Amino acid sequence: PYDNKIERYLPSKKEIINSFRILSRTIGKEKTIWRYDPIILTKEIDTAYHALNFELIASKLEGYTDRCIISFLDLYQKSERNMKQIKLETIKNTKMLEIAAILSKIADKYHIKIETCSEHMDFSPVGIEQGKCIDDRLLSKIVGQPLSIKKDINQREICGCVTSIDIGAYNTCGHGCLYCYANYSDTAVKNNFLKHDPASPMLVGNIEPEDRITERKMVSYLNKQQVLNFCD
Repeated sequence: PYDNKIERYLPSKKEIINSFRILSRTIGKEKTIWRYDPIILTKEIDTAYHALNFELIASKLEGYTDRCIISFLDLYQKSERNMKQIKLETIKNTKMLEIAAILSKIADKYHIKIETCSEHMDFSPVGIEQGKCIDDRLLSKIVGQPLSIKKDINQREICGCVTSIDIGAYNTCGHGCLYCYANYSDTAVKNNFLKHDPASPMLVGNIEPEDRITERKMVSYLNKQQVLNFCD
């Protein structure tokens, strides 16, 4: 939701929204989830700023998504260094609730459900539930089968995400958002981009003769007991 002082190399919002709509039409709106985060406050970026920008985006995504995930900025060590140039204001709990209530009301107008991501606060008084970015309920609905997937033990305690396989890597995104904890070195990002080969099975570089490939053991998360009960 920010300009290129913070989201330095992102395409224009118009282009991003157009891509979102194309993706939604291709794979279905239930699989296309909008993230409005991280929410920050500065002297220029205030509650009115978020209300205006959220509504501008929501009005263009109506009918293309059912869900929006919001979260307030958590400063990690890797991103704190980048954000020093931005004069952030502390967001108190009362202010968080105020902003969430405004966004929830706007989202309702455009038939979009808001959920939070890894927030300690309870936003249920303003109609917002704690969500899961990797959501077993959504996955089960998409595949049409009951699934049994445990919580990801490698995530924070307040994170509701279930176990998944991360195929990303640090310092590989060229968008250069200052708040992002996955990039902590512009030099490393540039070097990784130079090593990227679209024909390679790897995100960065190629498989070298000295590399060892280990096959990952995969398991089914299909809840067989519930499937059997359903078939009885």
